[in-house]
Amino acid sequence: MAARNLKKAVPLMLKHQIPTTPTNYALWYTYVSEQSPELNKRLDTVIEQHHTCPPVNAEMLYREYVSDPIEVDVLDMRQNLEAMVAELSHSLKDTNLDATQFQCRIDSNFDRLNRIEEEGISLEKVLGIVRSLVKESDDIRSSTQYFTGQLNKAQQEIDALKQQLVKSEQIILYDALTGIFNRRAFDNDLRGSLSQSPDGLCLILVDIDHFKTFNDNYGHQLGDQVLKAVAKRLLEACRNGAKIYRYGGEEFAVIIPKSQLSSSRHLAESMRRGLEKISLKDRRKNVRINKITASFGVAQWHKNLEGAELIEKADKLLYEAKRLGRNRVMPIPS
Repeated sequence: MAARNLKKAVPLMLKHQIPTTPTNYALWYTYVSEQSPELNKRLDTVIEQHHTCPPVNAEMLYREYVSDPIEVDVLDMRQNLEAMVAELSHSLKDTNLDATQFQCRIDSNFDRLNRIEEEGISLEKVLGIVRSLVKESDDIRSSTQYFTGQLNKAQQEIDALKQQLVKSEQIILYDALTGIFNRRAFDNDLRGSLSQSPDGLCLILVDIDHFKTFNDNYGHQLGDQVLKAVAKRLLEACRNGAKIYRYGGEEFAVIIPKSQLSSSRHLAESMRRGLEKISLKDRRKNVRINKITASFGVAQWHKNLEGAELIEKADKLLYEAKRLGRNRVMPIPS
Protein backbone atom coordinates (compact mmCIF):
# COMPACT_ATOMS: atom_id res chain seq x y z
CA MET A 1 0.00 0.00 0.00
CA ALA A 2 2.81 2.44 0.91
CA ALA A 3 4.69 1.82 -2.34
CA ARG A 4 1.50 2.11 -4.36
CA ASN A 5 0.64 5.47 -2.73
CA LEU A 6 4.16 6.74 -3.33
CA LYS A 7 3.94 5.77 -7.01
CA LYS A 8 0.72 7.76 -7.23
CA ALA A 9 2.09 10.77 -5.34
CA VAL A 10 5.31 11.32 -7.31
CA PRO A 11 3.67 11.81 -10.76
CA LEU A 12 1.23 14.30 -9.25
CA MET A 13 4.11 16.25 -7.71
CA LEU A 14 5.90 16.32 -11.06
CA LYS A 15 2.72 17.36 -12.86
CA HIS A 16 2.16 20.33 -10.54
CA GLN A 17 5.89 21.19 -10.30
CA ILE A 18 6.07 20.44 -6.58
CA PRO A 19 9.63 20.37 -5.16
CA THR A 20 10.65 16.94 -3.84
CA THR A 21 11.09 17.90 -0.19
CA PRO A 22 10.22 15.66 2.81
CA THR A 23 7.32 17.97 3.70
CA ASN A 24 5.86 17.76 0.19
CA TYR A 25 6.35 13.99 0.02
CA ALA A 26 4.42 13.59 3.28
CA LEU A 27 1.71 16.01 2.15
CA TRP A 28 1.11 14.35 -1.21
CA TYR A 29 1.38 10.84 0.23
CA THR A 30 -1.44 11.78 2.62
CA TYR A 31 -3.36 13.28 -0.32
CA VAL A 32 -3.27 10.16 -2.53
CA SER A 33 -4.01 7.87 0.43
CA GLU A 34 -7.24 9.87 0.94
CA GLN A 35 -6.81 9.81 4.70
CA SER A 36 -8.15 13.36 5.08
CA PRO A 37 -10.97 14.50 2.76
CA GLU A 38 -10.63 18.04 4.10
CA LEU A 39 -6.93 18.11 3.16
CA ASN A 40 -7.73 16.88 -0.35
CA LYS A 41 -10.39 19.56 -0.73
CA ARG A 42 -8.05 22.32 0.46
CA LEU A 43 -5.15 21.12 -1.68
CA ASP A 44 -7.36 20.85 -4.78
CA THR A 45 -8.43 24.47 -4.24
CA VAL A 46 -4.82 25.65 -3.92
CA ILE A 47 -3.81 23.78 -7.10
CA GLU A 48 -6.79 25.22 -8.98
CA GLN A 49 -5.84 28.75 -7.95
CA HIS A 50 -2.07 28.60 -8.34
CA HIS A 51 -1.52 25.64 -10.71
CA THR A 52 0.97 24.44 -8.09
CA CYS A 53 1.22 24.49 -4.29
CA PRO A 54 3.30 27.47 -3.08
CA PRO A 55 5.73 26.75 -0.22
CA VAL A 56 3.74 28.68 2.38
CA ASN A 57 0.51 26.83 1.50
CA ALA A 58 2.34 23.51 1.60
CA GLU A 59 3.82 24.31 5.00
CA MET A 60 0.45 25.37 6.41
CA LEU A 61 -1.38 22.29 5.06
CA TYR A 62 1.39 20.01 6.32
CA ARG A 63 1.19 21.49 9.81
CA GLU A 64 -2.62 21.38 9.90
CA TYR A 65 -3.27 17.93 8.45
CA VAL A 66 -0.06 15.88 8.55
CA SER A 67 2.31 16.91 11.32
CA ASP A 68 1.82 17.15 15.03
CA PRO A 69 2.04 20.77 16.29
CA ILE A 70 4.97 19.73 18.49
CA GLU A 71 6.99 19.11 15.33
CA VAL A 72 7.01 22.82 14.52
CA ASP A 73 10.59 23.94 14.35
CA VAL A 74 10.61 26.36 17.26
CA LEU A 75 13.71 25.37 19.20
CA ASP A 76 12.89 26.65 22.66
CA MET A 77 9.39 25.15 22.54
CA ARG A 78 10.80 21.82 21.44
CA GLN A 79 13.38 21.84 24.22
CA ASN A 80 10.72 22.63 26.81
CA LEU A 81 8.51 19.83 25.57
CA GLU A 82 11.40 17.38 25.50
CA ALA A 83 12.34 18.35 29.05
CA MET A 84 8.73 17.84 30.10
CA VAL A 85 8.61 14.39 28.54
CA ALA A 86 11.92 13.47 30.20
CA GLU A 87 10.57 14.56 33.56
CA LEU A 88 7.43 12.49 33.05
CA SER A 89 9.54 9.52 32.03
CA HIS A 90 11.64 9.77 35.19
CA SER A 91 8.53 10.11 37.32
CA LEU A 92 7.00 7.08 35.64
CA LYS A 93 10.17 5.03 36.15
CA ASP A 94 10.31 6.04 39.80
CA THR A 95 6.66 5.10 40.25
CA ASN A 96 7.17 1.77 38.47
CA LEU A 97 10.20 1.08 40.66
CA ASP A 98 8.19 1.86 43.77
CA ALA A 99 5.38 -0.38 42.54
CA THR A 100 7.80 -3.24 41.80
CA GLN A 101 9.42 -2.98 45.22
CA PHE A 102 5.99 -2.78 46.82
CA GLN A 103 4.86 -5.88 44.96
CA CYS A 104 7.94 -7.79 46.14
CA ARG A 105 7.28 -6.80 49.74
CA ILE A 106 3.61 -7.73 49.40
CA ASP A 107 4.55 -11.15 47.99
CA SER A 108 7.04 -11.66 50.82
CA ASN A 109 4.48 -10.77 53.46
CA PHE A 110 1.85 -13.04 51.90
CA ASP A 111 4.40 -15.86 51.92
CA ARG A 112 4.92 -15.25 55.60
CA LEU A 113 1.15 -15.27 56.16
CA ASN A 114 0.85 -18.55 54.29
CA ARG A 115 3.37 -20.08 56.68
CA ILE A 116 1.40 -19.04 59.79
CA GLU A 117 -0.20 -22.43 60.26
CA GLU A 118 2.95 -24.32 59.36
CA GLU A 119 5.28 -22.40 61.66
CA GLY A 120 2.82 -21.42 64.38
CA ILE A 121 3.54 -17.70 64.13
CA SER A 122 2.23 -15.75 67.12
CA LEU A 123 -0.64 -13.27 66.93
CA GLU A 124 1.80 -10.45 67.59
CA LYS A 125 3.87 -11.39 64.53
CA VAL A 126 0.71 -11.67 62.42
CA LEU A 127 -0.29 -8.15 63.46
CA GLY A 128 3.21 -7.01 62.60
CA ILE A 129 2.88 -8.42 59.08
CA VAL A 130 -0.50 -6.71 58.68
CA ARG A 131 0.96 -3.39 59.90
CA SER A 132 3.74 -3.80 57.33
CA LEU A 133 1.20 -4.36 54.56
CA VAL A 134 -0.75 -1.27 55.61
CA LYS A 135 2.40 0.87 55.72
CA GLU A 136 3.60 -0.31 52.33
CA SER A 137 0.12 0.26 50.91
CA ASP A 138 0.28 3.84 52.19
CA ASP A 139 3.72 4.24 50.63
CA ILE A 140 2.59 3.16 47.16
CA ARG A 141 -0.57 5.28 47.48
CA SER A 142 1.58 8.35 48.25
CA SER A 143 3.88 7.54 45.34
CA THR A 144 0.90 7.16 42.98
CA GLN A 145 -0.71 10.37 44.18
CA TYR A 146 2.56 12.25 43.66
CA PHE A 147 2.91 10.83 40.17
CA THR A 148 -0.71 11.70 39.33
CA GLY A 149 -0.13 15.25 40.53
CA GLN A 150 3.04 15.53 38.47
CA LEU A 151 1.24 14.12 35.43
CA ASN A 152 -1.61 16.63 35.73
CA LYS A 153 0.82 19.52 36.21
CA ALA A 154 2.90 18.41 33.23
CA GLN A 155 -0.20 18.04 31.06
CA GLN A 156 -1.24 21.60 31.88
CA GLU A 157 2.22 22.89 30.98
CA ILE A 158 2.26 20.88 27.74
CA ASP A 159 -1.15 22.32 26.78
CA ALA A 160 0.20 25.82 27.44
CA LEU A 161 3.26 25.10 25.29
CA LYS A 162 1.06 23.84 22.46
CA GLN A 163 -0.90 27.08 22.56
CA GLN A 164 2.36 29.01 22.37
CA LEU A 165 3.38 26.88 19.39
CA VAL A 166 0.18 27.85 17.58
CA LYS A 167 0.96 31.52 18.26
CA SER A 168 4.53 30.98 17.06
CA GLU A 169 3.22 29.60 13.77
CA GLN A 170 1.16 32.75 13.35
CA ILE A 171 4.24 34.88 14.01
CA ILE A 172 6.24 32.90 11.46
CA LEU A 173 3.78 33.30 8.59
CA TYR A 174 1.39 36.14 9.45
CA ASP A 175 1.60 39.83 10.20
CA ALA A 176 0.43 40.34 13.78
CA LEU A 177 -1.34 43.65 13.12
CA THR A 178 -3.23 43.02 9.89
CA GLY A 179 -3.60 39.23 10.01
CA ILE A 180 -2.43 38.77 6.41
CA PHE A 181 0.75 36.98 5.27
CA ASN A 182 4.01 38.70 6.23
CA ARG A 183 7.31 39.47 4.49
CA ARG A 184 8.76 36.05 5.34
CA ALA A 185 5.80 34.36 3.66
CA PHE A 186 6.19 36.67 0.65
CA ASP A 187 9.88 35.83 0.25
CA ASN A 188 9.14 32.09 0.45
CA ASP A 189 6.26 32.23 -2.02
CA LEU A 190 8.05 34.43 -4.54
CA ARG A 191 11.12 32.22 -4.42
CA GLY A 192 8.96 29.11 -4.81
CA SER A 193 6.93 30.58 -7.66
CA LEU A 194 10.03 31.61 -9.61
CA SER A 195 11.59 28.16 -9.19
CA GLN A 196 8.46 26.24 -10.21
CA SER A 197 6.09 27.94 -12.65
CA PRO A 198 6.99 31.61 -13.21
CA ASP A 199 5.30 32.00 -16.62
CA GLY A 200 2.73 34.78 -16.34
CA LEU A 201 3.74 35.67 -12.79
CA CYS A 202 2.90 39.27 -11.88
CA LEU A 203 3.74 41.35 -8.83
CA ILE A 204 1.86 44.35 -7.47
CA LEU A 205 3.45 46.65 -4.89
CA VAL A 206 1.12 48.97 -2.98
CA ASP A 207 2.08 51.93 -0.80
CA ILE A 208 -0.45 53.96 1.21
CA ASP A 209 -0.29 57.64 0.25
CA HIS A 210 0.70 60.16 2.93
CA PHE A 211 0.62 57.50 5.64
CA LYS A 212 2.93 59.53 7.90
CA THR A 213 0.28 62.24 7.93
CA PHE A 214 -2.26 59.86 9.50
CA ASN A 215 0.16 59.06 12.30
CA ASP A 216 1.18 62.69 12.83
CA ASN A 217 -2.34 64.14 12.77
CA TYR A 218 -4.37 61.37 14.38
CA GLY A 219 -1.89 59.18 16.27
CA HIS A 220 -0.47 55.71 15.74
CA GLN A 221 -3.67 53.98 16.88
CA LEU A 222 -5.58 55.39 13.96
CA GLY A 223 -2.59 54.64 11.73
CA ASP A 224 -2.92 50.99 12.75
CA GLN A 225 -6.63 51.12 11.92
CA VAL A 226 -5.76 52.44 8.45
CA LEU A 227 -3.32 49.55 7.90
CA LYS A 228 -5.93 47.01 8.99
CA ALA A 229 -8.64 48.53 6.79
CA VAL A 230 -6.36 48.69 3.74
CA ALA A 231 -5.18 45.10 4.25
CA LYS A 232 -8.78 43.89 4.54
CA ARG A 233 -9.89 45.73 1.40
CA LEU A 234 -6.91 44.43 -0.62
CA LEU A 235 -7.53 40.88 0.62
CA GLU A 236 -11.20 41.09 -0.40
CA ALA A 237 -10.16 42.06 -3.92
CA CYS A 238 -7.80 39.10 -4.43
CA ARG A 239 -9.08 36.57 -6.98
CA ASN A 240 -7.76 33.70 -9.10
CA GLY A 241 -4.92 32.74 -6.82
CA ALA A 242 -3.70 36.27 -6.02
CA LYS A 243 -2.17 36.47 -2.54
CA ILE A 244 -1.68 39.57 -0.41
CA TYR A 245 1.23 40.20 1.97
CA ARG A 246 2.29 43.02 4.26
CA TYR A 247 5.63 43.83 2.69
CA GLY A 248 6.72 46.28 5.37
CA GLY A 249 5.49 49.46 7.07
CA GLU A 250 2.65 50.86 4.98
CA GLU A 251 3.60 48.81 1.92
CA PHE A 252 1.84 45.68 0.65
CA ALA A 253 2.61 43.14 -2.06
CA VAL A 254 0.38 40.95 -4.20
CA ILE A 255 1.66 37.87 -6.07
CA ILE A 256 -0.52 36.79 -9.00
CA PRO A 257 0.31 33.47 -10.72
CA LYS A 258 -0.48 32.62 -14.36
CA SER A 259 -1.59 36.13 -15.24
CA GLN A 260 -0.91 38.91 -17.72
CA LEU A 261 0.24 42.46 -17.12
CA SER A 262 -3.05 43.89 -18.42
CA SER A 263 -5.26 41.76 -16.15
CA SER A 264 -2.97 42.34 -13.13
CA ARG A 265 -3.07 46.04 -13.79
CA HIS A 266 -6.87 45.83 -13.95
CA LEU A 267 -6.84 44.10 -10.54
CA ALA A 268 -4.63 46.86 -9.14
CA GLU A 269 -7.01 49.50 -10.48
CA SER A 270 -9.92 47.70 -8.84
CA MET A 271 -8.00 47.67 -5.56
CA ARG A 272 -7.20 51.37 -5.89
CA ARG A 273 -10.86 52.26 -6.33
CA GLY A 274 -11.80 50.04 -3.41
CA LEU A 275 -9.38 51.85 -1.08
CA GLU A 276 -10.94 55.21 -1.98
CA LYS A 277 -14.21 53.98 -0.43
CA ILE A 278 -12.70 53.29 3.01
CA SER A 279 -14.10 55.49 5.76
CA LEU A 280 -12.75 55.52 9.33
CA LYS A 281 -13.73 57.60 12.35
CA ASP A 282 -11.28 59.12 14.81
CA ARG A 283 -13.38 58.90 17.97
CA ARG A 284 -11.03 61.03 20.03
CA LYS A 285 -11.36 64.00 17.67
CA ASN A 286 -14.80 63.00 16.36
CA VAL A 287 -13.51 63.28 12.80
CA ARG A 288 -14.21 60.93 9.91
CA ILE A 289 -11.30 59.98 7.66
CA ASN A 290 -12.31 59.47 4.02
CA LYS A 291 -9.17 60.35 2.06
CA ILE A 292 -7.33 57.03 2.07
CA THR A 293 -5.54 56.30 -1.19
CA ALA A 294 -2.55 54.30 -2.36
CA SER A 295 -0.13 54.12 -5.25
CA PHE A 296 0.50 50.92 -7.22
CA GLY A 297 3.34 49.49 -9.28
CA VAL A 298 2.65 46.39 -11.42
CA ALA A 299 5.39 44.26 -12.99
CA GLN A 300 5.41 40.97 -14.90
CA TRP A 301 8.13 38.36 -14.78
CA HIS A 302 10.02 37.61 -17.96
CA LYS A 303 12.72 35.09 -18.75
CA ASN A 304 15.94 35.32 -16.73
CA LEU A 305 14.45 37.93 -14.38
CA GLU A 306 15.49 37.31 -10.76
CA GLY A 307 13.15 37.84 -7.83
CA ALA A 308 15.00 40.94 -6.62
CA GLU A 309 14.84 42.39 -10.12
CA LEU A 310 11.09 41.77 -10.35
CA ILE A 311 10.61 43.56 -7.02
CA GLU A 312 12.83 46.45 -8.14
CA LYS A 313 10.85 46.75 -11.38
CA ALA A 314 7.52 46.99 -9.52
CA ASP A 315 9.08 49.34 -6.96
CA LYS A 316 10.25 51.78 -9.65
CA LEU A 317 6.76 51.84 -11.14
CA LEU A 318 5.30 52.44 -7.69
CA TYR A 319 7.50 55.48 -7.12
CA GLU A 320 6.72 56.72 -10.59
CA ALA A 321 3.05 56.65 -9.53
CA LYS A 322 4.01 58.66 -6.44
CA ARG A 323 5.95 61.17 -8.56
CA LEU A 324 2.99 61.69 -10.90
CA GLY A 325 0.65 62.65 -8.06
CA ARG A 326 -0.15 59.42 -6.15
CA ASN A 327 -3.43 57.46 -6.09
CA ARG A 328 -2.73 55.80 -9.43
CA VAL A 329 -1.55 52.56 -11.02
CA MET A 330 1.60 52.28 -13.09
CA PRO A 331 2.34 51.48 -15.83
CA ILE A 332 -0.30 53.43 -17.71
CA PRO A 333 -2.10 51.10 -20.14
CA SER A 334 -0.94 51.49 -23.72
